[in-house]
Amino acid sequence: MTLHRLFLLALACTWAAAASAQYQWVDKDGRKVFSDRPPPMDVPQKNILKEPRALTPARTNTAAPATAAAEPQAKGDTPGAPPQTGTGTTSASGTDKSLEEAKTKAEEQEKAKKKAQEEAKAQKDAQTRADNCQRARQAKVTLEPGRLVATTNAKGERAYMDDATRAAELQRAEQIIQRDCK
Repeated sequence: MTLHRLFLLALACTWAAAASAQYQWVDKDGRKVFSDRPPPMDVPQKNILKEPRALTPARTNTAAPATAAAEPQAKGDTPGAPPQTGTGTTSASGTDKSLEEAKTKAEEQEKAKKKAQEEAKAQKDAQTRADNCQRARQAKVTLEPGRLVATTNAKGERAYMDDATRAAELQRAEQIIQRDCK
């Protein structure tokens, strides 16, 4: 039984060693970066602080085959520059073009969504102004002098407006018409 436990302990130690396989480097902004993946190719070797020893050899340019140095330089390649690959998925700064395109597309969708919300709000405001205008015109006709205007008070009883109240309500309706009926 002790052999079984010793085997499990050895297995657990092996997993712990594999879990410590982590890269550590300083990015262009001076921040330490910890990752289980190697740093991008644009990070200089002097900025790499830690690499896992057992899992991967020292970082090399895997994009260029060994025979590429013997081939003549093609189409404007500069001597000493790393050879270009045919995939074209990364730019000179090391960012993924498809990721940049997806980000741009998401930003455009967000702008379109905000614009649609603003248009919906403007349409709702226009509808509200039109409703207020219609109600104010109806109130103006109702409040014309010479008509008896009945209202209901807080007790639920019918009351009639006096001339001062009617003039104040008529003035308020005129203000609403001037503001909303354009």
